[in-house]
Amino acid sequence: MNQNALITGASRRIGRSMSMHLASRGWNIIIHFNDSSVQAFSLAKELTDQYPKQVFKAVRANLSRPEEVGNMIFSGIHELGNIDLLINNASVFGAGYVAETSMELLDSQFDVNFKAPFILMRDFKNYCKKGNIVNIVDTRITTNKSDFAAYSLSKKVLWEFTKMAALEFAPEIRVNAIAPGVTMAPAGQDENYLERLARHIPMKKPGGMEPVLRSLDFILENSHLTGQLLFADGGENLGINKSDNQ
Repeated sequence: MNQNALITGASRRIGRSMSMHLASRGWNIIIHFNDSSVQAFSLAKELTDQYPKQVFKAVRANLSRPEEVGNMIFSGIHELGNIDLLINNASVFGAGYVAETSMELLDSQFDVNFKAPFILMRDFKNYCKKGNIVNIVDTRITTNKSDFAAYSLSKKVLWEFTKMAALEFAPEIRVNAIAPGVTMAPAGQDENYLERLARHIPMKKPGGMEPVLRSLDFILENSHLTGQLLFADGGENLGINKSDNQ
């Protein structure tokens, strides 16, 4: 019997790659989206055509609205019977140093990047009872860089909550996190943008999606792993090598 996954922000970028990866391994998937309806329904059709014996549903929810987030686990159970895996992938990424961070920016980052995962994880515990939760954080949580202050803080809090939930939810539910680094170029940038960023990390090259997907596989296959953070960042969390400053 196929297992069922709910992936937030599943229609684009990292979420899309994880959706396709899990689909190839026999998973049914709820493809969450907010604004990207065309991409979400297109992905659902693509996967259905490729894996006709599996189920792929595109489901819309605005993660900044708690009432919509609060319906997602119920919707997933209704569509698939149960949810075995929750991946909190969706994020908003707003720039701003601490001194220039408005309450609107702070709220927008925490609503999507922390509060929505909190609600989903709470509901997963209460209604799904067992399974896996994977939170996508960011290698930035190891630094105190403040150019994306509200974003970075929201991801730091999500990582702390990952450990708290892992302790409370065990042994029925395992909770882990993955921290990507130089993975995908943002909109409007090409691969040269990633190459420039990667010059400053220990491995000197962008990782692409493979380290993230391998980290996901490792979490799912290791039944004794919980409360852990896997860095899929080419060593970026270690800092900058002295030779890079010379």
